[in-house]
Amino acid sequence: MGWRLRASAATLTVVALVGGYLVLDAHDVVPGILTLAPPPPEPAPFPVAPGATDGPDPAPVLQPLSADAPVPSSADVGKLVAELAADPRLGPRFGGVVVDAVSGKVLGSSEASTEFAPASTQKLLTAVAALTDLDPDATLDTTVYLDDNRLVLVGGGDMLLAAGAGDPTAVDGRAGLADLAGQVAAALRATGHENVTLAYDDSLFTGPAIAPAVPPDEATMGFVAPVASMAINQAMLGEGSWGPRAPDPARATAEAFAKVLAEQGVSVGGEITKASPSSGARVVGTVRSATIREISGWAMERSDNTITEVLGRLVAIESGRPGSVEGATQAVLATVRRLGVDLDGAVLVDCSGLGRGSRLSPDQLADVLLLTTNPAYPHLRDVMVDLPVGALSGTLASRFGGDSPARGFVRAKTGSLPGIVGLAGSVVTADDRLLVFALSVDAVESGATVGARMIFDQFVGRLAALGGAEG
Repeated sequence: MGWRLRASAATLTVVALVGGYLVLDAHDVVPGILTLAPPPPEPAPFPVAPGATDGPDPAPVLQPLSADAPVPSSADVGKLVAELAADPRLGPRFGGVVVDAVSGKVLGSSEASTEFAPASTQKLLTAVAALTDLDPDATLDTTVYLDDNRLVLVGGGDMLLAAGAGDPTAVDGRAGLADLAGQVAAALRATGHENVTLAYDDSLFTGPAIAPAVPPDEATMGFVAPVASMAINQAMLGEGSWGPRAPDPARATAEAFAKVLAEQGVSVGGEITKASPSSGARVVGTVRSATIREISGWAMERSDNTITEVLGRLVAIESGRPGSVEGATQAVLATVRRLGVDLDGAVLVDCSGLGRGSRLSPDQLADVLLLTTNPAYPHLRDVMVDLPVGALSGTLASRFGGDSPARGFVRAKTGSLPGIVGLAGSVVTADDRLLVFALSVDAVESGATVGARMIFDQFVGRLAALGGAEG
C-alpha cells in the first residue's frame, strides 16, 4: 500500500504544480498561452493625409510600336543593300539581309543564304537556347558540404563569383566567397569542428576547358577562360575586360576560399584536393548567382566569350548531353532547330564565336532574331532587349554616335575577328517600323575591319532614316 500512497501523493503534487503553473500563466506571471488580461484594443486605422486622393493609373512613357507603322519599300531597302554589297572596302565576300519584323517579309538581301564566319554574332543562338531550355529565373549555386572533417566546395557553373562579399545588385559578383565562408564558419562553430581540410568538386563540365578551335595565342591572351564549374570574376588575373586568366579556375577559387575561411577563424589544414562529397555529407553553406536571364543579358551586352560558353554547356547538360564543347554546340543547334529555324549548312565549333570554323548565313541569323521579336516566344524577348544599344551600352556604346539616325534606335550583336565583321540586330525606322537585319563579311583585308564596322553602322543609320510605306 505504501507505494500506492506515494504514487497518489506524487500525482497530487504534479497536478498541484501544473494547476499552479496554469494559474500563473493565466495571470501572465510565467510564459504560456493562457491569460486573464483584457483583449488588446483594435488597431487604429492607417492615417490618411487630409485631402489625399488616389492618383491616376501610371501611363507608359514610351508607347509600343504600332503594327500598322509604314513599311519601307523593298526598292529603297534593296538599293541600300546593293550599294553595300558593291563596296570594295568590304572585300570579296559580303552577305546581308533586312527583314520586316512584323510580317517577316524580306525587304532586301544579298548572298543571304551563303554561310559566313559569324564571329560573335553566333552568340545569339546560345542566348536563345539558354532562355528556351533553362529556367530563366534559376540561379547557379556554389555549395559547401561538410563530409566528416572535410569541407567540399562544389561549383554549379558560376564563373562570376566575387572574392569578397557578394553584391545583390550586380551580375558579376552577385555571390561572394566571403558570404559563403561566413555561413560555413557559423556552421562549424555550431558543430564544434575546429580543424578541417578542404577539397573542391569541378566535375560539372567535361572535355577540353577551351574549345580546340580557338587559336592558342588568343586563349593565352585571355579572350576566353578555361570553362570551369566556378571562378572568381571569369578567372581574370588582372583588371579589365580581358587579359590573363587562371589556368585552373576552380582550383584558384578553392585556394581563395581557404583564405577567406581563415579570415573567419576556420583553420584549413593539409593540401587542397579534388574530390566529390559523399552521400552522407551535409550542406553547410550556399551562395547563389544572378539568374540565368540576367547572366545571359550580361554576356550578350559585353560579348563575353567565357560566360557564353558556360551557358552553352548548361544547355547541353539540361538536354542530357555531356557538358562539353561538343555537347554544347549540338544542344544549341538542336534547340534552335526545334524553334523552327532552318539550320541546314550551319556549323558551330564553340558557343561564343571565338573559335575558327563556325558557319552561319545572314538568313539564319535573321531568323533567330525574328524569334526574339515574335509574340509567340515571349521568353525570348529578353535576348533582343538585352542586346547593346547604339551609342548607349555594351559593345555599341562607342558606335552610332554623333548625328547617326540609328543612335539609340539600334540593338545589335557585334562580331569581330581578324578579317571578319558581323552585325545582327534590329533598328526602328523614322516611321517607327521595326526591322531586323544581319550583315556578314569574312574576307576583309588586314587592318580594314574597323572601317568595315563603320560602313555597317552607316548602312544601319540609313535604314533608320527610311520612311515611306509599302502596300
